Amino acid sequence: MEVTAFCPAHITGFFKAHLEDNLNNLENLGSMGAGFSIKQGVTTTVKIQTRENQESNFKITTRGYQSDRIDISEYVLNEFLKLGEFSTKFFDIKHNISIPVGYGLGSSSAVALSLSFALDQALNTKLKKTMIGKIAHNAEINCKTGLGDVLASYHGGFEIRVKPGAPGIGQVEKINTEKISIIMICFSPISTNKFIKERLSQINGLGGKMVNKLLKSKNYEHFQDMSLEFAKYVDVMTPKMQKLVDELFENNIKCGIALFGETIFSMIPQKEEVKVLKILQKYPDGIIIKSELDNNGARILDN
Repeated sequence: MEVTAFCPAHITGFFKAHLEDNLNNLENLGSMGAGFSIKQGVTTTVKIQTRENQESNFKITTRGYQSDRIDISEYVLNEFLKLGEFSTKFFDIKHNISIPVGYGLGSSSAVALSLSFALDQALNTKLKKTMIGKIAHNAEINCKTGLGDVLASYHGGFEIRVKPGAPGIGQVEKINTEKISIIMICFSPISTNKFIKERLSQINGLGGKMVNKLLKSKNYEHFQDMSLEFAKYVDVMTPKMQKLVDELFENNIKCGIALFGETIFSMIPQKEEVKVLKILQKYPDGIIIKSELDNNGARILDN
């Protein structure tokens, strides 16, 4: 049996973390905030064979951009192994990652969610879609790789996360926009876990207010302004990022910052593409990504 699933990358512009729950259930933790999913992401193929003499019951390989950890994939697999008697099975898991890892593009959640969808179909466990999402969300919270990306990329599109938690518990409000282009440049990674630990009270004070503001305006330009304000407030702006932001601003181009990474994004009308690319190409040490919104969210692909 072979199944392939896809999960879009997700960028968060600002957020408010929820890391405490009376019952300490992982599915109730997460974040409120706002962000968007793009056409690039992670495609995961699961091939199930009969286990023979292998020491382990799984093999995980990664193509494209490389991740330095496989614990999130192992967590998801182990949760599915609790759902039946699969001791005679061997799991060949292949992740194809088309976005840089560690730059604020939600690669870990895309790995977890695409794997969760693929395993459900391959094992014929027939879980509710929200349960598939919950397993991936819990993996991300447990492995401390993110807070709200699974909920967001599960739904896709440009979204405001109005209630934290896993799919089925957390809630999003999707914002419709005209057809826009998304262009971003990734300079270097930043540790999500480090920032969440050190800056939580700062982050939460501003992030909560911004959610309420964006619910009123529902405007992607307003979202970018708030993302920039948030990044400056929590002090993630490097001199290189500031220089590029200033240059975009001088050319009347709005932008925001992907959390957490040294990554600048610009959501723009399609007619502005050439102008933005011309500016970003002055920075040869950055990885430029050109995309559009992915409105469908995580899904099984036709094999």
